[in-house]
Amino acid sequence: MISTIRPALVLFGALTLACGVIYPLAVTGVGSAAFPSQAGGSILEVDGKPVGSALIGQQFSSPKYFWGRPSATGPMPYNASGSSGSNQGPLNPAYADAVRARVETLKAADPGNTAPIPVDLVTASGSGLDPEISLAAAQYQARRVAAERRIAPEKVQALIDEHASGMVMGFFGEPRVNVLALNLALDKKTPHTR
Repeated sequence: MISTIRPALVLFGALTLACGVIYPLAVTGVGSAAFPSQAGGSILEVDGKPVGSALIGQQFSSPKYFWGRPSATGPMPYNASGSSGSNQGPLNPAYADAVRARVETLKAADPGNTAPIPVDLVTASGSGLDPEISLAAAQYQARRVAAERRIAPEKVQALIDEHASGMVMGFFGEPRVNVLALNLALDKKTPHTR
C-alpha cells in the first residue's frame, strides 16, 4: 500500500511546488519586469497621492469633467469587485429606460449640442469598468467641458488629441481616450475648485 501512496504523494508535492509556487513567481516576475505599470495596477497619482487606476473607470458627474462609459456594477458604479454588465437585452424595458435617462442627462448638461450622442456614452459595457471612451464620445463632450471651464474649445480638443490612443496593433478596436487621465490633464491645465 505504501508503495502505491508514496508516488502519488511525491507527484502531488512536485506539482504543488511547480504550479503553486514556481510558476506564479515566474509569471509575476516576468510580468513585473516587462510591464511594471500594469503589474502595479496602473495607478495614476497627483502630487504623489494615488487617485485611481488607468485600468478601471471612475464616476464623474460634474459638467466640468469628461464623463466615462456608464457602469452597471453594483452596489455602486465602477465596483471592481462586482464587475458585470446589466444582463439586460435591448428589448428589456428597464434597459430602454436607462438608456433614455442617460440621453436626457447628456442633453440637459449641454442643451445646445445637437450632434448625435455616441453609443458608448449611454450604454454600459460587459464589465462595467471601462476606463476609456471613444474619441467621438470625448469630442461630443468637449464643447460642454470648455464652456464650463471657460476655456477655448481648441485647448480641450488639443488635450483629447494628446491623450488619444490608437487602435491596438493597428487594427484592433478603435481610437480611444482614458477618461481619468484626460480629466487629470484637464485639471492640470485649467485648475479649479471642485
